[in-house]
Amino acid sequence: MKTQIYKIDRNRIDMDIIEQAGEILKNGGLVAFPTETVYGLGANALDERAAEKTYAAKGRPSDNPLIVHIARLEELDGIAADIPIAAKTLADNFWPGPLTMIFRKSEKVPYKTTGGLDTVAVRMPEDEIARELILAGGGYISAPSANASGRPSPTAAKHVETDLDGKIDMILDGGSVDIGVESTILDMTVVPPMILRPGAVTREMLELVLPEVAVDETLLTDDSACPPKAPGMKYRHYAPKAELIIVEGRPGEAVKAIRQIAYEQRRLGYQIGIIATSETIDLYTTGIIKNIGPRENEKAVARSLYKILREFDEEDVQYIYSEAFPQSGIGTALMNRLGKAAGHHIIRAEDITCLQKYRQIVFVSNSDNCRAPIAAALMRKQPLLQEYRIVSRGIVVLFPEPLNPRAEELMKRHNIAWDGYETIAFPEGLSGEDTLVLTMQESQKSKIQSDFPEFTDVCTLPEYVGGGEEIPSVYGQTEEQYEHMYELLLSYVTRVAQRLNEEAKNPNQL
Repeated sequence: MKTQIYKIDRNRIDMDIIEQAGEILKNGGLVAFPTETVYGLGANALDERAAEKTYAAKGRPSDNPLIVHIARLEELDGIAADIPIAAKTLADNFWPGPLTMIFRKSEKVPYKTTGGLDTVAVRMPEDEIARELILAGGGYISAPSANASGRPSPTAAKHVETDLDGKIDMILDGGSVDIGVESTILDMTVVPPMILRPGAVTREMLELVLPEVAVDETLLTDDSACPPKAPGMKYRHYAPKAELIIVEGRPGEAVKAIRQIAYEQRRLGYQIGIIATSETIDLYTTGIIKNIGPRENEKAVARSLYKILREFDEEDVQYIYSEAFPQSGIGTALMNRLGKAAGHHIIRAEDITCLQKYRQIVFVSNSDNCRAPIAAALMRKQPLLQEYRIVSRGIVVLFPEPLNPRAEELMKRHNIAWDGYETIAFPEGLSGEDTLVLTMQESQKSKIQSDFPEFTDVCTLPEYVGGGEEIPSVYGQTEEQYEHMYELLLSYVTRVAQRLNEEAKNPNQL
């Protein structure tokens, strides 16, 4: 089958294309189309064979009901029975929009559309293209998300093409969707009505118009002994090809934990993806890092989720790590989708971060233009088991200066990069938390302990590795003395790395 793809502008809808798509639906074919939530895979909801084609194209389990989409409220009476008064209130407030309601089905709706259930799920989308297509296709269009079953839902036509090209008749390309996560599903056959799937219409919004709203307890966890009340929610959904892990905790702790895990995974040879926010993206240093949006803008984050998961598929990453988000408002829907995509593989940041004693190593000399920057450069080349921020500072730095010329010559001889280096005074840009300070001489150690008591872990280099001579300044001395200083620093730094690696292997001894 050749899939036809047509671009369509919702501000100037080409009705000839819509009519062509409508005829395909009336004749039992499949048409993917945009809605405000995600792209849907449209079929005639009253045609059992069309339902069978939908399940086959998606590879979808046949007990996973299809949502029936309507464009006019009066169409609801034709497919639903025992419609409660509360449904009219909800329709007045949230239709058209991202709310699906479940009712007892009428005889008109075939069981293959409802997954064998006596209930029917109904939605009235807001998107203009979707509404025109529904009318052209006969008024009742079943439309699950237009993706291969289990994959991230499509938020752009190219996602549909990737999954379903050659399996469906037509794709209407209306550009990117507005919301980016599927509709809220609300079961109206129970009292109080129960949320079976969270979405952009939140519990808080529903409770403004209903006296009470219940929530299926299985939505955000696999721990419950009860099966999910929405049959489709028992399946793994929205999943990228890579293994997705959610790291739960305060944003700062989550960043530390993800950095630590990503560093270790990269050391083992894996390609790593990280889902970061606008607030944290600059804090990551390892892996392929993607910005999901500002943490305070949950709608923007939700809109980006599936797009980012699909982008990681193109990057061929093996593991993806994501920060967690507050479970309120649309954040509930976001965490539901993330949790399903991760198979509810969630780890606590504190369980990871407590295993690393230091995250920052600072080498300190007097002027920061020779010994300390060379030590820091050597340390960065060590095969470390954990990630550290490695920097140098000076006790007496009045203004930024480059390396001294002899130090530049030394680093060039040993193939150590230094371009653009400038000296920095201690403790600029540093905090005492999770920081190991290593000085060249006892005098620098004493100065820091006296003037900066917030830095609690301060040692001379020889002291930290168990003994040896101090490393005095070689300013103005011979090339041979610079080389001796370099060899001494290399010896100490190698032993520092060995000690840190031993501590990383035996965290319980910290």
